Amino acid sequence: MNKSLLPPGVKVLQVSELTQAIKGVLEEGFANFWVGGEITGCKRHESGHVYLTLKDDRAQIKAVLWRSVVPRLRFEPKNGLAVVARGRLDVYAPHGEYKLVIEQMFPQGIGALELAFQQLREKLFSLGYFEPKRKKPLPRMPRRIALVTSPTGAAVRDMLEVLIGRWPAAEVVVCPVRVQGEGAAAEIAAAVVHLNRLHAGNLLAIDVMIVGRGGGSLEDLWAFNEEVLAAAIFASRIPVVSAVGHETDVTIADLVADYRALTPTHAATAVVSDRQELVTGLRSIEGRLHECVRRAVDRARERVDDLGSRRAFRLPLDHVREHERRLDDWSERLKRAGQGRLERARERAEALTARLDALSPLNILARGYSVTQDENGAVVRDAGTLRQGDVVRTRLHSGRLVCRVEETERE
Repeated sequence: MNKSLLPPGVKVLQVSELTQAIKGVLEEGFANFWVGGEITGCKRHESGHVYLTLKDDRAQIKAVLWRSVVPRLRFEPKNGLAVVARGRLDVYAPHGEYKLVIEQMFPQGIGALELAFQQLREKLFSLGYFEPKRKKPLPRMPRRIALVTSPTGAAVRDMLEVLIGRWPAAEVVVCPVRVQGEGAAAEIAAAVVHLNRLHAGNLLAIDVMIVGRGGGSLEDLWAFNEEVLAAAIFASRIPVVSAVGHETDVTIADLVADYRALTPTHAATAVVSDRQELVTGLRSIEGRLHECVRRAVDRARERVDDLGSRRAFRLPLDHVREHERRLDDWSERLKRAGQGRLERARERAEALTARLDALSPLNILARGYSVTQDENGAVVRDAGTLRQGDVVRTRLHSGRLVCRVEETERE
């Protein structure tokens, strides 16, 4: 460049020098500030960072949430969500761009925990975590119950007192966990998974599991609103009862569990029967059974007395003799009918015999006639069929003649 063309005393900066100067001014002047806007272009990178843009109706600024900050958010950043963010400006010299590095972010108009609860509930609902048909029934008389809760809280003491008082035959196993604070949800989830592993491996058979704690603020109960615990409860092969806080407290764990108890005490009441009530019920059933048996015996006795008073039982041979008389009568009638039929058949046979006798050729022979047959047994009706010397047989009324033809005459 021809420096003679520049005004005197002008200092020429390189692009990198200018960018560095701007970087210093921006980063020092905007090292910690709050800004509100609407999220757009939100994208989670495979590295774990979240890139987005904050905008209003007149301007926009690019922003980033480093992966170390993302886990501290109570909600999921989404497009269209109005937020307030705290952060600092960062200038990326190679591209000459600046962006907002977000260190904290809160939704506008609703608390972060409330928003996180709504988002997770919608997500798990779409995955079928809350389907009633997948919920397992509670056992009627559990032999072993697992309590996943804090070992020092009032909730575990209340549950143990109720369980022992109502159903002392059940064995209770306490699995101690932290129920609030950072990492509490993962610890509770790990306990649920571990108990299922023991149960599946026949190392510790568990009939039902109670997961919960006493009351507290939304922040205190937040461990039961995290996805890691919801997934563990969803995958549990052991029926899970959720008992978190008071009646008005509703957590994600309550929605996923097989049974939601209003309080820890209610959970203990729900999983076991009251021994005294059961004994009272059994005694009532016993009394009703005795009464039913007594009534059945009385009805049977009345029936036996009624049958015994009938003539068939008082004089049982009369009925037999009546049948004997009927048999004799039927036998006589059959005998007469048979004899009648036999007589009519004999008379018919005699008539047929007389007719046959009348038509018999033997009767004709008896009147002096005879029948002549040739050597082949054929009846000779025409003398012209015979020749001199033929042998014939003549049948008389009594006996036969064997003759030799000497001569034939024709009429």
